[in-house]
Amino acid sequence: MRWLLTILSLSLLTVSSHAALQSKYSDAGLTVDGFICVDAATGAVLSQHTPDNPGHPASVTKLMTMLLVMEDLQAKRATLKQSVKITRQATGVGGNQVWLAAGETFTLEELLYALMLPSANDAAVAIAIDRAGNVPAFVQKMNQRAAELGMTRTHYVTPNGLTTGAGPHDTTTASDLAKLCVALCKIPETLRFTGTQKYAFHHPQKTLDLENHNHLLKDFPGCDGLKTGWTIAGKASIATTAHDDQRRVIAVVLGCDSPLGAKPAQRLRDQLAGELMTEGLTKLAALELKKAQQVTPANATPTKTVSPPKTTKEKGFGDWLVDLFSF
Repeated sequence: MRWLLTILSLSLLTVSSHAALQSKYSDAGLTVDGFICVDAATGAVLSQHTPDNPGHPASVTKLMTMLLVMEDLQAKRATLKQSVKITRQATGVGGNQVWLAAGETFTLEELLYALMLPSANDAAVAIAIDRAGNVPAFVQKMNQRAAELGMTRTHYVTPNGLTTGAGPHDTTTASDLAKLCVALCKIPETLRFTGTQKYAFHHPQKTLDLENHNHLLKDFPGCDGLKTGWTIAGKASIATTAHDDQRRVIAVVLGCDSPLGAKPAQRLRDQLAGELMTEGLTKLAALELKKAQQVTPANATPTKTVSPPKTTKEKGFGDWLVDLFSF
């Protein structure tokens, strides 16, 4: 009964609860371009705040690069074990890298791990050249696929989100990124890459131990993706997903900034995404319970038990502020 009362009290994420969540972070000086949480199965919105505000996704851009590769794999236009020869254009691109060198050869599978875990910008360029011949042609495919998915406020200029100065920058919204993530989650193989925490990348000179930048993979039960991002222009963003065996949600937080600096902004971004997923899983469980009650006669034995979502123990906001300096 206690669980029933709790889940029913949280079953509706009203405008006031959205405002309270936003206010909580605003009080700490955090600004955000927008956030959203959706049902991964249907794309139905569970919670949102200014989801159509434009922002720069930084390395979250790599999720579109990932989608194009995964769709090529599905269509048998590529295989994970096929060789990708590194060209000079894919070397020394800046930002996070796995230090590819011209003439080296890697499998497409290895490059996807490099793309997703340490967010290697050189791996993104190598993939783009391999799949489309050159970077501009691949970016054109990115924008075409975005249009097909209904990402009407999205425009890509890179395969990796690495932009500097006045740009131009990759531009999108939290709502558009959610549409992209729904498409990715429909390809289960995607989550093998986005959910891997560590991977040994066998570089010719030295094996690199790659680590995933998404800390929610270990901190949030059931989290198995998707991608973090940060640049000076784009600030801190994340698109993430989690499941509790019966249901899956996707949360997107775009353009987080904090007066305390980049690392605190990233920590607050992660906390906000975790809270969105907790609320989303709770709401989906409540909706399933309500639906079961509507179709089951009062004097009948229920044929299905709707289990509560598995979520992390809720931290007080003060606890998270202490954690800001624990990097």
